[in-house]
Amino acid sequence: MQKIKCSKTLGAHLKTLRLEAGLGATELAKYMQLLGCHTTRECWVKIEAGAHNISSDQLWAFKEALHISYDKIFEYTEEEK
Repeated sequence: MQKIKCSKTLGAHLKTLRLEAGLGATELAKYMQLLGCHTTRECWVKIEAGAHNISSDQLWAFKEALHISYDKIFEYTEEEK
């Protein structure tokens, strides 16, 4: 499992995607757990704040739970330019 540095910008983008999907942090964590990814609401809140790194497993489960692509997750870098 690889860790990815989660900046405040990436964290804020992940939060925006979650909110656009209509999910609370607790709901998201439960969906991710169903996908086999160990995470908690508290952990996810820290990731969204940019205070905790995200694992490749968490990133995959997030993508699957929201039915989005990795491109959608990382498109914030284009918006920031």
